[in-house]
Amino acid sequence: MSRTAAAPASRDTISSLASVDRKPRKLRILVAKVGLDGHDRGAKVVARGLADAGYEVIYSGLHQTPEMVAAAAAQESVDAVGLSIMSGAHMTHFPAVRAALDARGANEVVLFGGGIVPDEDAAALKAGGVAAIFTPGTSTQAIVDWIERELRPRVEGAAA
Repeated sequence: MSRTAAAPASRDTISSLASVDRKPRKLRILVAKVGLDGHDRGAKVVARGLADAGYEVIYSGLHQTPEMVAAAAAQESVDAVGLSIMSGAHMTHFPAVRAALDARGANEVVLFGGGIVPDEDAAALKAGGVAAIFTPGTSTQAIVDWIERELRPRVEGAAA
């Protein structure tokens, strides 16, 4: 019985084999409540829904400052921050969190959120760097769909 040595695999073959069964990396999302808004049921439902969908979710708890949210985002190396604002202070809190993230050098962190936000305010927030606004009644599946369609490509494109 004779043995022949197998040719060594090329670098291209190895890298293509390595990517065949690679699962997408688990996105890290911070769900946060800023200011004095104590209505956290929606934030908790969204956080649980995102965790159930396979994302790594960190929930900040109530009464956070924009600086506290940005610090947690940087410390936890999150891909996105989702703010829940039911108090009507969205035109103050979203820009403040975006500025705090940018001040920490976390300008690649995607900011999105939800709550009671009129359409005209949502358009202004999007123009100011908020990636998406979800209003009451939005299903967690719709948020997951947005994450996969919009957030994942941004994050994976930045990592490439």
